[in-house]
Order: sequence, then C-alpha cells, then structure tokens
Amino acid sequence: MIKIGIIGGAGYTSNELIKILNNHPKVEIKNIVSTTYPGIPIEEIHQNLIGEMTKRFSRKITDDIDLLFLCIGHGQSKKILKNICEKINVIDLSNDFRMNNNSIFQKRRFKYGLPELNKKILKKTKNIANPGCFATAIQLAILPLAKSNLLKKNIHISAITGSTGAGRMNNEKLNFSWRNNNISTYKVLNHSHIMEVKQTINQLQKKYNGKIYFIPYRGCFSRGIISTLYTRIELSFEEIKKLYYNFYKKNPFIFISEKEIHLKQVINTNKCIINLNYFKKKVIITSIIDNLIKGASGQAVQNMNIMYNLKETCGLKLTPLGV
Repeated sequence: MIKIGIIGGAGYTSNELIKILNNHPKVEIKNIVSTTYPGIPIEEIHQNLIGEMTKRFSRKITDDIDLLFLCIGHGQSKKILKNICEKINVIDLSNDFRMNNNSIFQKRRFKYGLPELNKKILKKTKNIANPGCFATAIQLAILPLAKSNLLKKNIHISAITGSTGAGRMNNEKLNFSWRNNNISTYKVLNHSHIMEVKQTINQLQKKYNGKIYFIPYRGCFSRGIISTLYTRIELSFEEIKKLYYNFYKKNPFIFISEKEIHLKQVINTNKCIINLNYFKKKVIITSIIDNLIKGASGQAVQNMNIMYNLKETCGLKLTPLGV
C-alpha cells in the first residue's frame, strides 16, 4: 500500500482527492493537514464524506508516508517542502513548479504532469507538477497537431470554467448572488495557464511562431470546463480526425466524439472528451473536462498511478453525474 499524506485538506481539490484515494485499492491515507481546521473531523468540513472518512485534520505531516499531495495555494509549496523529508515523493497541484525554468527546488526536480504528453518521463520521476485546469483542457485539444508539427498559424481560444476553479475563498465574484445567472471574462489574453500551453508546444514543435489568444470566462455553474479553439490547418478534415484517433488510442481517459459534447458527460470523471469540426481550412476543437478531477485531483491520482507503475485507471473508474 502507498502511504499518503495531503497538505491543504480543506479545499475543493482536496475533497475530490480524498474521495478518490479513500476508494483506491492501492493506497492508505495516513494524515490530512489543514492549518485552518486542525483537530476538526474531516466530515464536518467535507460534509459529503459523512460515513466515508472518520479521520480528523492533522496539524503536520509525519515522515512515515511515501507520497505527499500538496493542495495549497500558489506560491506556498517551497515553504512547505523545506520541512519535508527528501525520501517522500511529491505531487504538487499548485503552479509553483510547472514551468521548466522553475522546476527545481533543493534536491527535487519536478516534471510536468500531463500524462498524455510525458507518460514515459513520469514513470521515472519522484516529483510531479500537476498541470493547471485550463491548461489541461487546451493542451489535450492540440497535442496531436503539435506532435505532428502542424501548428503554423495563430490559435484562438475561448473557455468557460465553473466557480470551483477559484477555490474556497471569500470573494464577491464567487458568491451565489453574483455568479448565478451571470457570466464574465477575466484575465483576458493574460491568463497564466497559457504559459504552460506555450511550453508544451515548444517541447513538441520548437519552430512554432504563432500567437495564442485566450479569453477565459467565469460560468454560473460550480464545476467543469468547456474550451473551444480554432486554428488554420493544411489538412483535410478526414486526415485531422484520423490523426486524433491514432494519437489518443492508447490513452484511457481521452475520447473523440463525432457528436456535439456537453459538460454533464465528464462531470465527476477523469475523462476529457474532444469534438472536432472543420470550416474553410480551420479546425475547430472543443474539449471538456471536470476542472476538479481531470483538471486537478483525478489527474494527480493518474500521475500517482504512473509513478508507482499501477494501471493508469486504478481508482479512477468514475461515473458521470448524468442528467
């Protein structure tokens, strides 16, 4: 059994992580740290875990664990890792180590944890930087094109995320009365996740000189991301579809749909579903994920499975919520 510790146990991503790991056949959760709620029963904060989790939040991580999940805010991981034994493996869900120029801390070297991109690398690493949620949805939409050196022109992206994407915080734009029946843009053309996308394109297609224009939206729903992008491609639509099917045929969580797609198909799962369209030499790609699972905790568990040479789907056969 893999002995697990979690720091930042009171957040939305931690809730999903605890749910998944609590039913994972190969792990044992040793302790879950919350600096806000130390000593409080976990089920009092995560009320959906009543009857599922009898532990209390701990004040600190013990050294008898194999793997630590960091579910804390951006910019906090280095402070935590200063006091973590070097023999403990780490999967960090913040953005602190995602970029190659900031991937080393003390003796730890973090690898970028997008399984569909770096699976062979992740099998050999002890420290993983989990991708951002928008970055995950966007990258999965363009990996086959970048891998085949087909990105030549600018990429235009619009994506909308649920309120849980901002985490648990006291913010006017997260409260129900503001968010309900409402929609807004934010960080227009300046969202940090695009840095991850550019880094991945450069890894696969070094001579890409196009620009990426990204407009993110806040949605009036709690979870999920739907992203649509388009770019000019010098292939026929049949060639593009064949490229995507071949690229993802050995990836258990990626599905290509010939029909229009919607968020309820992926909520509560680690799936990414992709729909392709074509118009006047432009490919239009829509991708959908659950921002808390494939965009965060589920992908982190997928990375854990790869790291420990388990079946990639172990503990992640989750059912969509449906209608």
